[in-house]
Amino acid sequence: MNQTCPQSSGIAPVVTVPPLTTALTLLFAVAVGVIIMNLVAPQPVIGVIQEALDLPPAWSGVIAMLPQLGYAVGLVLLVPLVDLLENRRLIVGILGCCALFLLGAMFATDKVLFLSAIFLAGATSSAIQMLVPMAAMMSSEAHRGRTIGNVMSGLMVGILLARPLASLITDFAGWRSMYAALGVAIGLLALLLARVLPQRYPQTGNKRDAHSYSGLLKSLWHLLRDEPVLRQRALTAALGLGAFSAFWTSIGLRLAQAPFDLSQKSIALFALAGAAGAVVAPLAGRCADRGWTRPLTVAAHGLMLLACLLAQYAGSNVGGALGIGLLALAAIALDAGVTADQTLGRHAINLLNPAARGRINGLFVAIFFIGGALGSVAAGAAWAHGGWHGVCAVIAAFCLASLLADFVARAGKRTRTLPAPQTGAGNHS
Repeated sequence: MNQTCPQSSGIAPVVTVPPLTTALTLLFAVAVGVIIMNLVAPQPVIGVIQEALDLPPAWSGVIAMLPQLGYAVGLVLLVPLVDLLENRRLIVGILGCCALFLLGAMFATDKVLFLSAIFLAGATSSAIQMLVPMAAMMSSEAHRGRTIGNVMSGLMVGILLARPLASLITDFAGWRSMYAALGVAIGLLALLLARVLPQRYPQTGNKRDAHSYSGLLKSLWHLLRDEPVLRQRALTAALGLGAFSAFWTSIGLRLAQAPFDLSQKSIALFALAGAAGAVVAPLAGRCADRGWTRPLTVAAHGLMLLACLLAQYAGSNVGGALGIGLLALAAIALDAGVTADQTLGRHAINLLNPAARGRINGLFVAIFFIGGALGSVAAGAAWAHGGWHGVCAVIAAFCLASLLADFVARAGKRTRTLPAPQTGAGNHS
């Protein structure tokens, strides 16, 4: 029988948390990878869905936007609940709702019902940011970075595999089968997590955090204001995801043109190349555990910038198999840099206030998803006006801004930590 948290005492029951085994780490990684897929899977099959539901052409972008918009809403409105309610029951319940919404999208014949279903599925996919801090909590502090890196590998692989898998499933069995597969997979995950996740009651918050839902939402501003590490890491992650989104929003358009002239199936296979960049997540986590966050952050931002330069060169001056190979190498390097930066950022924020870990993770991801949305919008405008050169300029701007933001934050930190001047001999004013 599940324990309940006494309402009068405000003190969470003491629950023994089992150690995080390799099998559980793998389950967390698979879970977040599967859940994240429904946010990006519709992108390569928008045209098919639009035609089937008789959506106006101007609405085509809405199909890709609504799941991500819903996700951002869920990060703000649902993720803070992990600092108020018992986590296992909350995660399982929200994932169960996500599965139902995806199955609803499969059956929907009315455009409004379909769009509502994918928006709500996106919102409930925010359970990802409940699972990541739970994995961090179950891990020892000495190995927390490694754990976050391993889980983040699953997340990035899910993002990168979603597009080609969606294309293949739709080509084989139709777009509704894609939503059926996602709904069934997330439903099975919910049942499995209900059996293996430990109970976790939120810790008592600080005096400003009222023990109520409205109090938790109000505290989000205080957390953002009072935690400079959260602001810094969220900003650089947002800029990195902006570069990532700009590249992947446009690369399919470039590959479909001369001199590459790839088919949709070939473009789907190209997307698999980026998945190789996810292998750096556990490595970045181990480096963070050893205190190498600063040099690796600089290296990650530098790698992103080099990837942009390679993409510009390969996409503009090289054709054939060599050009495709160089673009794939650029994709791997860009994804590796973005993954490393996000993993280091997650490690840093999960060492902050434990009583607010859910809200901190929600804020972190909400901010960097805003960066991703801006990257997609900027890439679309750049492609329309400047083609591949314009897109690469946008990617470079995001990468340079990320590198600059890190240096400015570090310089500000050094300034704040300088000792105050001593008064006395030799100190004249």
